Amino acid sequence: MSTQTTPRPGARVHVQKFGTFLSNMIMPNIPALIAWGLLTALFIDVGWWPNADLATMVGPAIHYLLPILIAATGGRMVYGDRGAVVGAFAVMGAIAGSDFLIAEFNTAELAKWLAAGNAAEDFSALGQVHMFIGAMIMGPLAAWVMKKLDAVWEGKVRAGFEMLVNMFSAGIVAFVMALVGFWAIAPIVNKVMEILGNGVETLVDNNLLPLTSVVIEPAKVFFLNNAINHGVLTPLGLTEAAETGKSVLFLLEANPGPGLGLLIAISIFGKGVAKATAPGAAIIQFFGGIHEIYFPYVLMKPKLILAMIAGGMTGVAINVAFDVGLRAPAAPGSIFAVYAQTASGSFVGVTLAVFGSAAVTFLVASLLLKTDRSDDEGDLAAATAQMEANKGKKSSVAGMLSGGTGAAAGAIKSIVFACDAGMGSSAMGASVLRKKIQAAGHGDVTVVNKAISNLDDTYDLVVSHQDLTDRARQKTPSAMHVAVDNFMASPRYDEIVELLDRTNTPGGAPVEEAAAETPSGVLDDSSIVLRGNATSRDDAITEAGELLVASGAVEASYVEAMHERETSVSTHMGNLLAIPHGTNEAKSAINRSAISFIRYPDGVDWNGKPAEFVIGIAGAGDDHLALLQKIAGVFTDPAQVERLRQAGTAAEVREVLEGVRV
Repeated sequence: MSTQTTPRPGARVHVQKFGTFLSNMIMPNIPALIAWGLLTALFIDVGWWPNADLATMVGPAIHYLLPILIAATGGRMVYGDRGAVVGAFAVMGAIAGSDFLIAEFNTAELAKWLAAGNAAEDFSALGQVHMFIGAMIMGPLAAWVMKKLDAVWEGKVRAGFEMLVNMFSAGIVAFVMALVGFWAIAPIVNKVMEILGNGVETLVDNNLLPLTSVVIEPAKVFFLNNAINHGVLTPLGLTEAAETGKSVLFLLEANPGPGLGLLIAISIFGKGVAKATAPGAAIIQFFGGIHEIYFPYVLMKPKLILAMIAGGMTGVAINVAFDVGLRAPAAPGSIFAVYAQTASGSFVGVTLAVFGSAAVTFLVASLLLKTDRSDDEGDLAAATAQMEANKGKKSSVAGMLSGGTGAAAGAIKSIVFACDAGMGSSAMGASVLRKKIQAAGHGDVTVVNKAISNLDDTYDLVVSHQDLTDRARQKTPSAMHVAVDNFMASPRYDEIVELLDRTNTPGGAPVEEAAAETPSGVLDDSSIVLRGNATSRDDAITEAGELLVASGAVEASYVEAMHERETSVSTHMGNLLAIPHGTNEAKSAINRSAISFIRYPDGVDWNGKPAEFVIGIAGAGDDHLALLQKIAGVFTDPAQVERLRQAGTAAEVREVLEGVRV
């Protein structure tokens, strides 16, 4: 048997991933940065409506609130809410450590200043170093430490002590990591910020800042800009904006002018598909702020990067000449976002920079296109594919350039069924869909289930309940999304199979899903009730939950979480089945995986739909998933459903659900 070695990712891929990680910490907090920008624009002493009282919010917001938000976001990315709390507290150590170092520095320097016979009022103190880089270090680091430590004692804590251990371990880790931030991270970040600040100051003093476009413009096309923008420019820009009310650094990467100029030039002097699609792309890029839509045009004709560099340098030069800047980052890089963050007195310079850079890019790109003697009009579809390869995932916006719609433009290889908790609804829906896909001969397509909070943007297609689709789309914007309202027998499943038939090469003959071994103890006879007492949905949820509590599988608080889960999205699966379960946050109340079964011969009204069978679910890990797969198969088979109706003992119910004679 031959083996194929998977190539190791290169340095560019690692930089991309690092930049994306930084971006994912910054982007969710852009609204807070916008709010802070409005505070500075309106109420500082050089703002539009100076107000000393309201301006007192400016300093604490940038010095404490914004770094804590970023650290919490980074911690959540690594280890959920537990990581967010630990990361948020840990960054306070870095913030306090930075303040301590600066105070010590200022005290020593002031003493030297006075000893030299200078006046104290003439002493210029070093400004604060805001811990944005510290937050991007401490948040993920503290969460990672917490995650590793939890793994050490997972499954080793005695029953009844889980909450005590969870709370105190997180508190102790947060405390220790705050000390690490104070004594270790703060000195490093202060030094790094000093070096970077001096570098930018050198570029500005020597009129060399426009040269940054030589790096930034090519980096954008290869998706390396996030590491530069969010790792360097945003922290430096925020520090400068806190001191002066604006920063030109926010405009080095976000200027929409060069992209506009390029796409207009292609609209006039381009050829074929590129010329036809460029006008629409220009609108999306300039007004929508989605810069990546012009990247394939550059990759199609690599020499056009010269036009982008020329335009970028022009914009930076004009911004520096007019001494303009933004109050906070402009994200996305739309002209509307740029103007919304433009500092007072900077509108003329920013406008000239945007349209000046567009004009220069247009002229250079037009010259390159008109003097191009090649008959090759360029393959925009291939360039888009190359861009997606550079990015490491599909682009729902750029996919329109080649006539596709995100993931559907190419083969669909990965499907995720997402629900609120990832415990029951998604597992059963995924099982039904997986069987249909495999039976159609697409054995190479993976179908998994996850909680929406655990999704990442790596899937080709996402299936979710119609009430959750908007949330799922926020987590996976590059994927194709399908909304369903019936988990067991949705007609959308057949549409997905038809889509795979159109987009995919059959990945093998129809296969039977491997039978998973049902773990013992998940469904006990004592948790099976053949005639329930409930007459309403809420009473049925309580009855199913109390069976789980009586079995020792969950704490009493889990029943309330089952009701809370029902208020967000119905757990009615279709085919007379409902599977109430707790929220994702309630998993700490689960002692072990377990399932309860209640039959209601007269039916229960479940949000206007009949439910004869109610299965309560508590999933601590994946132990219950094997049984859920079998249950999904049972409730897609009318004959098996009828067997459950006729079952006279708990053993007969288990025989149907577990697929084994007991």
